[in-house]
Amino acid sequence: MTDTDKKLHAISSNTVWHHATVTRELREGRNEHKSVILWFTGLSGAGKSTLAHAVEDRLHKLGCNTVLLDGDNVRHGLNKDLGFTEADRIENLRCVGEVARLMTDAGLIVITAFISPFQAEREMVRAMVPDGEFIEVFIDTPLAVAEERDVKGLYKKARSGELKNFTGIDSPYEMPVNPEIRIDTTRLSAEEAATLIVDTLLERV
Repeated sequence: MTDTDKKLHAISSNTVWHHATVTRELREGRNEHKSVILWFTGLSGAGKSTLAHAVEDRLHKLGCNTVLLDGDNVRHGLNKDLGFTEADRIENLRCVGEVARLMTDAGLIVITAFISPFQAEREMVRAMVPDGEFIEVFIDTPLAVAEERDVKGLYKKARSGELKNFTGIDSPYEMPVNPEIRIDTTRLSAEEAATLIVDTLLERV
């Protein structure tokens, strides 16, 4: 057992989960909707953030209590000490998953927008919450289309070698095997996609 493992074992052995008086069920009752995680995944430039914000805006107007966790925003604060190696990406998603889980306990619909390129890490987050409460939204945009957009200029940097470990260029993206929602951005407009996502979600909550 490594020193890190020993420390983690000591922490887990000396902490006990505290059960709150105000439960998740009570919060959901007040909100008049269930808590879920809407997990947007796809390549950089696929349109994850655009659609996530559009979906949250619609849900807010319908009276739902939501919170949006955006990949770039999280790296400005919570995970600003993490880079883009495979290990750091995994830790980034683990932390986000734990935050999302806590927010579902608060009775919220949690919307996330992360490339989250590896199937195993998306399944790790799925396993953090009860069955049916993790809704994977695959923003399916071909690499050529995403690269053509290149709003942030990241693909250009990756192609020139200036930016390493960039998904789709020198780091893989593992497409979801069986996402709850798949958005083909070559066939649906942003408005049509947002409508489809919201309608599908409302059938569940």
